[in-house]
Amino acid sequence: MSDVKNIFMQVVNDRRSIRNYTDGKVSEEDLRVILESARQAPSGENAQPWRFIVVKDPKNKKFLSDLSRRGSGRRFTGEFLSEQMQKRFAGLKDEAKREAAYKKLTSGDVSAFVNESDVIIIVFGRKDVWDLPFDTSAAIENMLLAVTALGLGACWLVAPCIDVRDEMVLNEYFGIPEDYKTISIIAIGQPSRIPRPRPRIDLEDLVFSEKYGQPYYSKDKE
Repeated sequence: MSDVKNIFMQVVNDRRSIRNYTDGKVSEEDLRVILESARQAPSGENAQPWRFIVVKDPKNKKFLSDLSRRGSGRRFTGEFLSEQMQKRFAGLKDEAKREAAYKKLTSGDVSAFVNESDVIIIVFGRKDVWDLPFDTSAAIENMLLAVTALGLGACWLVAPCIDVRDEMVLNEYFGIPEDYKTISIIAIGQPSRIPRPRPRIDLEDLVFSEKYGQPYYSKDKE
């Protein structure tokens, strides 16, 4: 059992948001495993509201890339104009790197990479299901872990549909009916670079006993 735990935690720890891909392909066998992992996710009242569109055509991937760029550009420009971005990067002392980060975000280039992946999966679901955001998030996390276990890379994006106007454009383009809501897209491919792990908050600062403010785990290392 310890081996199973170690393997599972290794997959969880190895998961990264991949934004750089090679020209390598995702096999149909691997794609089916990824989609089957989503199908097996939990959902409220077993509603299984999720639906998926597999996008491989370069023209359609370019459409999603352009939509993602515009969506992210508007979102991050607003963050910059409200000066929230400056606060977020206040700890970055290198001025050139800070300016480069501002440009990448406000231009929307941070999300335009999706057409470089081999496959994009559009995740959408039935509007009449109350738990739709939670159900689809469970399915997406299953897919991300499956991708990692298969040695592939993926990135979960909301850029092309977080704005309802963009969502309407996306839905019309891909023929998604009005009684469905688009939640996100997932870019999947062969990673060309694996980013270093980003820092995580310690469990001692995240988990509480019975009430907020009472740590469940002690910071005493003895």
